[in-house]
Amino acid sequence: MDAKFKALLVNKDGEWQSVAITELAEADLMDGEVTVAVEHSTVNYKDGLAITGKAPIIRRFPLIPGIDLAGSVLRSEDPRFHRGDGIVVNGCGLGETHHGGYAERARVRGDWVIKLPENISTVQAMAIGTAGYTAMLCVLALEKEGLTPEKGDVLVTGAAGGVGSVAIALLEKLNYRVVASSRRAEQEGDYLRGLGADEIIDARDLSGTGNPLGKERWAGAIDSLGSRTLANILSQIKYDGAVAACGLAQGSDLPATVMPFILRDVTLAGVNSVATPRKKREEAWDRLAKDLDLAKLGSMTSRARLEDLPALASEILAGQVRGRVVIDI
Repeated sequence: MDAKFKALLVNKDGEWQSVAITELAEADLMDGEVTVAVEHSTVNYKDGLAITGKAPIIRRFPLIPGIDLAGSVLRSEDPRFHRGDGIVVNGCGLGETHHGGYAERARVRGDWVIKLPENISTVQAMAIGTAGYTAMLCVLALEKEGLTPEKGDVLVTGAAGGVGSVAIALLEKLNYRVVASSRRAEQEGDYLRGLGADEIIDARDLSGTGNPLGKERWAGAIDSLGSRTLANILSQIKYDGAVAACGLAQGSDLPATVMPFILRDVTLAGVNSVATPRKKREEAWDRLAKDLDLAKLGSMTSRARLEDLPALASEILAGQVRGRVVIDI
């Protein structure tokens, strides 16, 4: 008998998108070598767009959304994985073209699966999620460009969000002086300082029309906003500094000039967490196991259920979700 399981399913009829918790069978899952008992997922900005239909994240219907999942292997046709292994999957088309993490079961390709480091539980893996994994990729990108704590301050935008919160905790553990930018700077001050921020600035100071080349302020930056904020950051990076860009919450445009690049030797490094090669994924998770203070991870994490996801989707798009949310499947 085909086991039944609970899932959040998104469907579309013409222009109308519906979201409902439903019962499915393993026969409804897509192709893959590894079948997973999903224990936890999380909610990212991208998940918010998918569930609300505010952007065409989901490209086939019906689909189980959720770009992250963590759990244990039930069955595997891939010799790298065995029943009971704790695993994590981030991106790889989950919640876009392949059934994602908002279900009690998943079937995925073996090449997408990463074994969890011994000191990271499935709950912690989803407290990290794509947001925290992306933050680690951003740190790796800045290190690749030669950034070290001695070179100066590092700016983190969207500081109270998922990427920003984990980025601050990582950078503090690595001995950087961190400047946190948030549109909720006054309300989130204690939270951000608790994560390791040394200074907090109002995001509005970076979101307006700026100069092509401003005063040199930061050695590096991690930006999840794009648009004018990214343009202003680039204009204020110190000579030979670097910016890791991983998001476009403010917009996909970049109203900047080439001046920071050709006059200050600034590097703009793009970070795509969805299509990251397996070797780099493993490096990122190994570094998270070593460089992320799990106590601070706990302090930025809240818990929710599948039933809470529609409301959470709207809240995360409105900038009302602090830190990370683990979805208990």
